[in-house]
Amino acid sequence: MSERGDGRAPTTGTPATGTKTRSAKREVRREFVRQKAAQRAREARRRRMTQAGVALGVVAVLVVAGGWLFGGSKKSHTSATPTASAAQNPALKTKPVVTAGTGTLTSLKVTTLVQGTGAPATTGQQLTVNYVGVTFADGKEFDSSWGEGKQPFSFALGTGNVIKGWDQGLEGVKVGSRVQLDIPADLAYGDNPSGGQPAGALRFVVDVLSAQS
Repeated sequence: MSERGDGRAPTTGTPATGTKTRSAKREVRREFVRQKAAQRAREARRRRMTQAGVALGVVAVLVVAGGWLFGGSKKSHTSATPTASAAQNPALKTKPVVTAGTGTLTSLKVTTLVQGTGAPATTGQQLTVNYVGVTFADGKEFDSSWGEGKQPFSFALGTGNVIKGWDQGLEGVKVGSRVQLDIPADLAYGDNPSGGQPAGALRFVVDVLSAQS
């Protein structure tokens, strides 16, 4: 290879080779950095998955514990106050025939027609009932929850929301029972009521369908 006319040493292939070597090293370093970043990302994902698994396990434990705590209380409550399931007795699925009474009624009389198997109704419970009401003297029906478009009646027992004969007569009656209430005038609407209410002694046949505390 001849010398250059400008007096400088001739150019060789060494600088180009050095540049390629440096580029290769940089590429190796970049690849190393990418691999380390990918490894850190994989480790972070594994940590998140592990933490999520632990959290789900804690939630599962709490759900089971909640079932033990609240399930027992609910079961106890249900057994103490049976609901409409106690009213599946076929005898309570048809409207009763209610006739007039005899004699002079001076005090409340409760007659059990169908004995239920539920818990006794207590003051403050929300009772749901079916009923038929007639005047005691002639058996004329004046009110009923039976019939097309009608539904069972609900009220709070012993709180004055119904006549005294109901509050007193249904106390202690077991859920699922059908009882006849013969109610004197002073525990019903009286002898001279207003608003179209029936006067004198009354007779009701009441089905206690449910009692909720």
